[in-house]
Amino acid sequence: MATRTDTVRPRRRMRDTLLLLGLFALVVAGLIGAAAATGWEETRAQLAKLSGWQFLALLALSLVNYLLRGLRWHLFASRLGLGLGPVANFLHFLGGFAMSVTPGRVGELVRMRWIRRETGWTFERTAPLVLVDRASDLAAMGLILGIALAFSTTGIAGGIPVTILALIGALVVTRPVLLEKIATWGHRTLGRLPRLFAKVRRAARSLQTFSAPGLTALALVIGLVGWFAEGYAFHLLLVWMGADIGIAKSVAIFVFASLAGGLTGAPGGVGGAEAAMIALLTLEGVGLETSLPATAIIRVTTLWFAIGIGLALFPVAEKHSKARQNALEND
Repeated sequence: MATRTDTVRPRRRMRDTLLLLGLFALVVAGLIGAAAATGWEETRAQLAKLSGWQFLALLALSLVNYLLRGLRWHLFASRLGLGLGPVANFLHFLGGFAMSVTPGRVGELVRMRWIRRETGWTFERTAPLVLVDRASDLAAMGLILGIALAFSTTGIAGGIPVTILALIGALVVTRPVLLEKIATWGHRTLGRLPRLFAKVRRAARSLQTFSAPGLTALALVIGLVGWFAEGYAFHLLLVWMGADIGIAKSVAIFVFASLAGGLTGAPGGVGGAEAAMIALLTLEGVGLETSLPATAIIRVTTLWFAIGIGLALFPVAEKHSKARQNALEND
């Protein structure tokens, strides 16, 4: 007899798939419309400048980012004491990319579900792993943006506030004592939501596991190299398309657009990141006939490439986690 869970899960997968396809279609439609308004000939001419090996080079740089961040996830998972090997941890991290453009960062919940199957750990116990991973990304991207803005000849409107917000968010999460004090102060000030603030305090205490200076420094270096690889890919793309605006400015635009897209709340930053990238390139004097295909290509070789990897590994991670769950239950 089929259970309610058996019928709900396929519906959720169908909903997520339709959302993924819908978002992709909307972005493609928007870019096609803008390209048509600009002129197809100019857009095609810019796309023709990119050879096959150059496209593969962009994918390789993105892969550097994914693998380095997967390594960081493995280090954090090992520090937490999950007892999972590198194969399982990389499967969890990369497979979660399949849900990058679903609402509420479902990819994180999927990773936690796989971990729960394989270890028996509750979501509350593994939540610090997700928090510290997100915080490490914010810290790396904030630092890269700040350094890139310092070395670029012109600034980006809103660049400094976004940098500060990213670094503050990373600081709060990676400094458990500070996060616990904020939760205590918030409860005393508001006098409400005691359960919420209690959960924040528990999360802060569990984050102490990752507060070792050596681990924090290593995680930051991994994040810096990984995210710079994608920013450098954007710089190379612009150079190959005849729109060299300098490596500092290219990296700043890429990282700012990625962060700004995330701040819009849209799944995967879809729509917001593309709009910010095109607008900032236009301000730098890059014509729409170049900024449109450049934005489309870099998003395909970063976000959508990651989703493709996630979709390929998702069933493998599902099968692996179920096998480990059965083995755990039979022990």
